[in-house]
Amino acid sequence: QVQLVESGGGLVQAGGSLRLTCAASGRADGRYAMGWFRQASGKEREVVVATTWSGASAYYADSVKGRFTVSKDNAKNTVYLQMNSLKPEDTAVYYCAARIEYRGSVYYINDKDYDYWGQGAQVTVSS
Repeated sequence: QVQLVESGGGLVQAGGSLRLTCAASGRADGRYAMGWFRQASGKEREVVVATTWSGASAYYADSVKGRFTVSKDNAKNTVYLQMNSLKPEDTAVYYCAARIEYRGSVYYINDKDYDYWGQGAQVTVSS
């Protein structure tokens, strides 16, 4: 079983920055393709970024390109989401997700492809 623990959400003014952290535990080999999703009130969950196990490549939603950056520390089984130039429309609950994946070049942008989910972190951007 894999556990994902998120941290780093909060309240920030428009134009500000936050960093979300997702730490994975439970698998010694720790090869996870990981993603960040968000769900705003009254809306469906959407992908924000998806990255490969190796961290060498990633997919970014158009709405966050140039503002958000994903990084991974495989030694710590941790993925980070650096969010800059935040906008009120970024307000949502952010979830990290993981899937065991031994192929280093594969990422997943569909939430149904993930097996494990974090508890969610609220990000609120005020105007």
